Amino acid sequence: MKIGLYFGSFNPVHVGHLIIANHALNETDLDKVWFIVSPQNPFKAESTLLNEYHRLHLLKLATEDDNRVRVSDIEFHLTRPSYTSNTLAYLQEKYPEHNFVIIMGSDSFQNLKKWKNWESIVSNHEIIVYLRPGFKIENDIQSKFNILKAPLLEISSTQIRELIAQKKSARYLVPDKVYEEILKGRYYVKK
Repeated sequence: MKIGLYFGSFNPVHVGHLIIANHALNETDLDKVWFIVSPQNPFKAESTLLNEYHRLHLLKLATEDDNRVRVSDIEFHLTRPSYTSNTLAYLQEKYPEHNFVIIMGSDSFQNLKKWKNWESIVSNHEIIVYLRPGFKIENDIQSKFNILKAPLLEISSTQIRELIAQKKSARYLVPDKVYEEILKGRYYVKK
């Protein structure tokens, strides 16, 4: 089976993430997309992150009706911070029958040379790259990649967190179930 791995903090998951996953499933030969929730991204301050189990729960709520998608907490059980190369090695060993492809934005693709063991990642895995506003897709690392011409939405988790902290509505930027849970749990509200 060909599995697209969509890594991220998902802090919180929003409709842009879901549209990318759906578009990848519709427009490529992927059989499934696995959302890999990163408990601690080495490039992000941990203090800005909602607890990983809350983020995982929100992502499960967002995708619970789609059997083409799986939400994974695999990185919760690996060494921190989370390095994609470690996760890929673990997944290849645990699921040798699957072919894993990485789904990433052009912003991450531009920064791939900063990733731990990036050479191993690009030599062993196909990458599906979707355009993020302000980040061109340039393949200066000779990776096997395909461009996913997905709808461009300027939605960010940072923007959503800021709206909620300012007591403004983030409705329609996140799935309804996710928004209700964020409000109920008082996530991202300034204390």
